[in-house]
Formats: sequence, structure tokens, C-alpha cells
Amino acid sequence: MFQTSPIEAATQSDLTREMATRLHTALTTHLQQAYAPDQRKHLRNFSATEVADLLGVTGQFLRKCHSDGSLPEPTIIRNGRRFYSGDEILRARQTLEEGSRSAGKYLPGRRGDDKLQVIQLMNFKGGSAKSTSAIHLCHYLALNGYRTLAIDLDPQGSLTGFCGIQTELEFDGASIYDALRYDDPLPMSDAIVRTYFPGLHLSPARLVLSEFETETAVNAGRGVAFFERLSRAIETVQHDYDVVIIDSPPALGFLTLTGLYAATSVIVPMTPSMLDLASTQQFVEMTSAYLGVIEDTGVQLDHDFFSFLITRDDPSDIPSQQIVSLMRALFQDRVVAATGLRSTAIADAAMLKMSIYEVIRAEMTRSTYDRARSSMDAVGAEVAQMIQQAWGR
Repeated sequence: MFQTSPIEAATQSDLTREMATRLHTALTTHLQQAYAPDQRKHLRNFSATEVADLLGVTGQFLRKCHSDGSLPEPTIIRNGRRFYSGDEILRARQTLEEGSRSAGKYLPGRRGDDKLQVIQLMNFKGGSAKSTSAIHLCHYLALNGYRTLAIDLDPQGSLTGFCGIQTELEFDGASIYDALRYDDPLPMSDAIVRTYFPGLHLSPARLVLSEFETETAVNAGRGVAFFERLSRAIETVQHDYDVVIIDSPPALGFLTLTGLYAATSVIVPMTPSMLDLASTQQFVEMTSAYLGVIEDTGVQLDHDFFSFLITRDDPSDIPSQQIVSLMRALFQDRVVAATGLRSTAIADAAMLKMSIYEVIRAEMTRSTYDRARSSMDAVGAEVAQMIQQAWGR
């Protein structure tokens, strides 16, 4: 039960401590109910129709693969209908890729000398749907056969929560901070965990990550360069992944900048409002200044793409569409053509720290679900195309 009695405190610190305690109790209760009984997230099963769409094949082709034994039957078959786990989808991709005449048809990741794609999502205004966009990109890419690593650079750990690790409950494992810290850092591989989502690994964030800002300020005064720390950590595990998605904090501090240095591409999510447009302008101006400082050290930064992503888009809102039109007129192809729609389906899923890909369609109004899913699919597909273009395909 949540406490509802008035808060009585002798001092301001007592008052805020009691408020924090009540919030912690409420949040813990909510998460325990959401992830009962074992407080762990589990990925839903996918219908044969969904799997055929994900694999880019017909339902008839999928049935034929099962009948001739080239693909094993899924574990769950109800009333003659097949349902696939995330692991079974991944194994099907691997099997079909082995027998495919076209390399990359089912596993579209890196080949040969393709460089690791590191995409940072950044904006210093809260409410830009940065973490929501990051988790949907992670899930889209993983479902479509890319070996994906999510790195949470935000001490608040929103992306970490989306990936099934609830730092609000209990989590004492290694985090990205342990790979970045100046005093005896851990190998990056020790700061990565498998998630419940096949194909997606995570380097989680904890509140202690905020210490990196203080430690960097101290070490910068001693002439110790900070901006290479993340890129060097990623280099040690780069052969295990095709794509890295970085969710940075809503601030242009040392954490964001070390991510910016490591990134091969940048996406700036923004909602279409005048306030967000003004904030984004200031953010890009400050980013330019900081990039200039880094480049003055002799480092040449070259991002494959630096793009804006419109989030929480409402096509029926005329003033917001004027902002969208302005952005497209100013930056043309630097604005992702697809937009993340404002959707109750996405908002409701986020309440349980889920993406639209984890939601069962039958549990929502189907038209609402379909619009949200199509929106996130379109964003994911466009980013995937940018990745393919960076690989010269």
C-alpha cells in the first residue's frame, strides 16, 4: 500500500528524504507488479505472420521450410498455429542465411571490412523521446538480424530499465561506469550483459555514472584526455557487434562528449514545437563549439550521418506540422523522413518500460497499435538503410 498520510518533517532534508522514500516505495511496488513473479522481463512470442514479415518471406515459404525439415518446428503450436520465441527467430535467420545465395539477406550485419556503426542519440532537452527512440531502434535492429549493443550513458538509466534491468529494485553488477572510470577500469566485456531480447546486449547505467563528470573535470585539469575513453572501450568488443546504440544524458557534459567522439553517426530526436526548436538550436550551437575544441587537439571527427528525428509527431496538429516543414526546408535529407508518432500505444508501453515490439497487438486497439508499429518500423527501416549506405551498399 502507498502511504497517503501527510508528510511531517522537522527539516527540509527530512522532508525530501521522506518524499524520496515514498516515491521509491511506489516505484518498487509498480515494478514488482509489472515483472511478477520473478521481477524479470520476458519477450513475448511472435505469430507466424509476424515472423514471415520479419524474415522477409511468405507464410507459404515458412510452412515449406518446416515441412521439409530445413527449419525446426517452433516449441509452441496452439490450435495448429505456430508461435515463435525471439531465440527461435534468431536461429531461423542463421539457418536461412547459411543456405542463402545472397549474403546478408537474413543477417544484414557487417561483412568483410565493414566498420562498426556507433549511433549516438543526443539532445539536452528532456521530453524529446530520446530513450524511447533508442530502445525502439535497438529492438527493431535486433529483430531484423543486427547484432546490437545498447550503451546507456544516462545516469538515470532509462535505457537500462527498458532493457529489463531495474536499478530501482536491485542491481549491483558492473556498468558502463566501470569501463570508463579512471581508477582501474574494467574491460568493456565485463560491463556488458545479455538482455532478455535475443540479439541485444546492454552496457547498463547506474547512478554512480554521474561520478564520471566529476572525475573527468579533475583529470582534465591534469592534462588527461577524456574523449577517447568510450571509443577505446568499444574497440575491444567491436567484432561482437554490427551496431552500437548510445543513449546519452539530456546534457552536453563529458558523458555526451565521449559518446560523440565514439559515434560514427548522430541522431538528434526532437519534438515539433517552438520551444524544442529553440532548445535544439542552442544544443547544436553548443555541440559545434565543443566539437571545435576537440578538433583543435588535432582529432578529425567524421560522422557518416548527423540527422534530426521528429518524435511525438501529430499529423493533425497544424502548428507542429509547420515546425516539421521548417525543419525539412532547413535541413532537407538531414531530417529522417519517417517520424515517431505521438501514440497512446507507445506511451502505454513505456509505462511498463516496454517498446511497441513487446506489446501483444490483441491487447490494444488494433488500429492504434498498427499506426504506432508502422511508425517505429519506418524509423527503424530508414536508420537501417543509413547503416547499409555507410557500409557502401
